[in-house]
Amino acid sequence: MSESRRKATFHEAAHKVSPKALEEPAPGGAQPGVKRTFNEAAHKLGYWPVTPKPHADGAPPSASLLAATSDERDVIAHAGRLVLALGALGVVYGDIGTSPLYTEQVIFNAHRDAAHTTTAGVYGVVSLIFWALMIVVSIKYAGFIMRAHNRGDGGIMALTALIRRRRVGRTALLVTLGIFGAGLFFGDGMITPAISVISAVEGLNVATPSLSHLVVPISLGILLALFAVQRYGTGAVGWLFGPVIMIWFATIGVLGGREVILHPGVLQGLSPIWGVRFMVDHGGAAFLTLGGVVLAVTGAEALYADRGHFGAGPIRFTWFLIVGPAVLLSYLGQAALIHAHPHTITNPFYLLVPSGGRLAMVVLATAATIIASQAALTGSFSVARQAMQLGFLPRLTIVHTSDVEGQIYVPLINWGLCIGVAALVLVFQHSARLADIYGVAVTGTFILNTLLFIAVARSLWRTPRSRLALLGALFLTVEVSFFSANLAKVEHGAWLSLGIGLVIAVVMITWRRGQTVVTANRTAKEGSLDEFLEALPNADPPIRRVPGTAIFPNPNKQTTPLALRAEVEHNHSLHERVVLVSVDQVSVPHVELADRFAVERLGRGLFKVTHITIRTGYHDTPNVPEGLALARKRGLLERNLDLEHASYFLSRITIAAADRRGLRALQKRMFMAMARNAASPIEHFGLPGDRTIMIGSQVTV
Repeated sequence: MSESRRKATFHEAAHKVSPKALEEPAPGGAQPGVKRTFNEAAHKLGYWPVTPKPHADGAPPSASLLAATSDERDVIAHAGRLVLALGALGVVYGDIGTSPLYTEQVIFNAHRDAAHTTTAGVYGVVSLIFWALMIVVSIKYAGFIMRAHNRGDGGIMALTALIRRRRVGRTALLVTLGIFGAGLFFGDGMITPAISVISAVEGLNVATPSLSHLVVPISLGILLALFAVQRYGTGAVGWLFGPVIMIWFATIGVLGGREVILHPGVLQGLSPIWGVRFMVDHGGAAFLTLGGVVLAVTGAEALYADRGHFGAGPIRFTWFLIVGPAVLLSYLGQAALIHAHPHTITNPFYLLVPSGGRLAMVVLATAATIIASQAALTGSFSVARQAMQLGFLPRLTIVHTSDVEGQIYVPLINWGLCIGVAALVLVFQHSARLADIYGVAVTGTFILNTLLFIAVARSLWRTPRSRLALLGALFLTVEVSFFSANLAKVEHGAWLSLGIGLVIAVVMITWRRGQTVVTANRTAKEGSLDEFLEALPNADPPIRRVPGTAIFPNPNKQTTPLALRAEVEHNHSLHERVVLVSVDQVSVPHVELADRFAVERLGRGLFKVTHITIRTGYHDTPNVPEGLALARKRGLLERNLDLEHASYFLSRITIAAADRRGLRALQKRMFMAMARNAASPIEHFGLPGDRTIMIGSQVTV
């Protein structure tokens, strides 16, 4: 076997192999000789260059300072717009693209008090759907909120990180809102796979009614299989996602367009007059109908959440040229069919399909909803990792399922969602009943995103308050109306998604507060590193130097690692080479090579130690051995520093409850339970298990 094709072992010396992680990126960030795929993230390959701004005294800024402070960096496209747009189809638009399966069916069946099959009723519903898509998706997400990004990244956690880093006014309140929004995202992620897959399989009720009793078993089997294969990743079939969804949009667009041609009068429904008339004529019943209309915009959050994967341009391009027209034609076609044949409200989507092609449509719809469900799961994994990296969740076990960055698997999140989705399918069994609990979490996330965006726009761009007031009034009027209409669903089970969001938010806040208390107590116990090093030359008995390299992970350079203090105080010895490593997880998606390391020599005389800070973003995987090897390769550490045989000394902290203020009794128990079940730091930081020594210590909370 040639050296170039030999598989490197996990613990092999970093500088003896050529892992891509240790190579300096080519101009623009792309790895030389590596073929990119259309479903890879754009920001994984680099950033747009930013024009340096001079210091106040006229001196040019350093590259490090520029990279650390610039908020103008954005993702760059290392593939053609059409290729990225095709990838975005399979990742971004699965949820909103499969909404035509059930939206009008739910509206005309669950809201019959207002949604009549008359001309005014049908055109009014179409008008509400169209303007919901325009205001929420086209204007808000594609037009405005996409501009607010955390160095290319989007989503509510990226907005939260941006607010925290820039210390926007009322930061604590806004961060809390962002945390609750992330919790609602998980609640929504539990309902999306259930309603999407079961609505697709319900096509059997139309195509082959004799198999209608198999809808629930087939749906459950598909969903359980989907969760079971997550640990293997989607690399083998990921390239199919875009083309399959492209076929889906082409199909629903053609089917809807054919019906529109047969009944062109339905185009009148695009006028807002019909929507206003519908609301005025039916009053409270029409207001409750908004709870069904909102189903058309579920998944709009994905446009923003996946901004960092494809860039704003391809996502907008795909929405305005492919997705938007296709789903609108499907809604118009279904409305035209209902107006001409009122009995088709039982399932207008599948009744648009000629009878000979309905079974094939069930297969295509099922494939599309599986892809939509996969996107929801991938999004949940990503949000969990972002929350963990930002310090809102304990260390979770994360499995990288592919060499392609971003394809991860989080077992705890996966099986938690699996249990929830399976329970929803077994309890509700019909897409119409699932629709009764769908929408509250989605609209809640919409509102929170709008509030955070307004705060960021004011802080980041100094947008005049008058303009922000107009935008906020437009977006919040629509979103609060949707949210209020969906509150009527709480008694039918919509409390579930709100409850999940609230529980997850409480967990995040508790972990964050507990970490603050533990850090303060640990810092007091560790003591000053400078004072510790100053006392070493005068220690009694004298400190013996033992051969070898010792590496001590530690949160910062101000305090003494408890493992280092234990080695000196109990063994009266110190290794010849001592390296202290701090992993600084910053509120950006990725940290560029120029800003990744900061190295400093501490101490005096024969007792000097090296401290290195390895900065990582919340999309980066912290791997201490690889980081040290890369720093040595770049000349920041001694070339002869023996990292391949170095020993790692970890301070294993045991948390105990104490009678002190800071956390309530229930929060203390919750925090201690999470701390006990957190993933091992050895795995989290990629440390070699056979060369890592754990030294225990106790800290109270």
